[in-house]
Amino acid sequence: MEAAPIPDGDAERVAALRRLGLLDTPPEERFDRITRTAQRLFGVEAAMVSLVDADRQWFKSHPGLDVAETPRDISFCGHAIFDPAILEIQDPSADPRFADNPLVVGDPHVGFYAGCPIASPSGDIIGTLCLIDGTPRTLDPDERESLRDLAGMVEREIAVAQLAVDDELTGLANRRGFMMMAHQALAFCERQRIPALIVYADVDGLKAVNDLSGHEVGDRLLQDAASMMAEAFRGSDVIGRLGGDEFAAVLTAFDGDEAWAVARLGLSVQASNEGLVDAPYTLSMAVGTAHFDPDHPELLESLLHQADASMYLDKQRRQQLAR
Repeated sequence: MEAAPIPDGDAERVAALRRLGLLDTPPEERFDRITRTAQRLFGVEAAMVSLVDADRQWFKSHPGLDVAETPRDISFCGHAIFDPAILEIQDPSADPRFADNPLVVGDPHVGFYAGCPIASPSGDIIGTLCLIDGTPRTLDPDERESLRDLAGMVEREIAVAQLAVDDELTGLANRRGFMMMAHQALAFCERQRIPALIVYADVDGLKAVNDLSGHEVGDRLLQDAASMMAEAFRGSDVIGRLGGDEFAAVLTAFDGDEAWAVARLGLSVQASNEGLVDAPYTLSMAVGTAHFDPDHPELLESLLHQADASMYLDKQRRQQLAR
């Protein structure tokens, strides 16, 4: 069996997937309607909206298939995300890449696979709309076009879903989006037995900027703060605006010193201020952290509360130093 390869830039692709907030969410009729249509249209045993995560493929919709996820390394969709074209495996048992794949020699005994890649609104390929059947077959040109049309419908539904989890002002995840993605990130860290760091940051002086220079300038301050957060951390980290002047991040697979994260923010703030030549404000942020231990996992809400308390202490210390 040929394990599903990992494409270049996969961490950024996975980050784009997780920003959508779809992983591990309940079934939704708007996706099930599309997969049921595909199941009937092509006369196959199962049709799935498959999202390829870092170590698994997870099915947002999967009529005809009993499982909700499979390991990524044995997945057909892990191969399909390499190319925007449809991947069609007419007889997996005759294909050396899949002949001894557990999904072929065991349940669900895949005898045919076709997967049309689906992209996020950012353009990253995040998974497929795929078909499986127990009997080898071939799609004709009209069927391939129909599969592309249905995949386009999935992409449009994903684009609609993203509107509910993005912060319009900053482009980061909003509170709802951040909480969904952060829960998923910590669940991944717990499964993989890897630590994480929660960072809580508060923009200083937003009210004063709003009062003295107007809310338009205050919005620019928040946008600069958001850019600084995005630049300070990795593309695979979860970053969001919780509301008002508060931001948070989950740094996955983080086994370093929390001082590193604070220093990264500090360097990003310094670089941002150097570029704000004509701005009527100076960007500064109070920062707090909390550690996620996979051996003793705590709820995200508890970790955010700890990081918020740590941030408040940092704010008090800096206010005392300024006097």
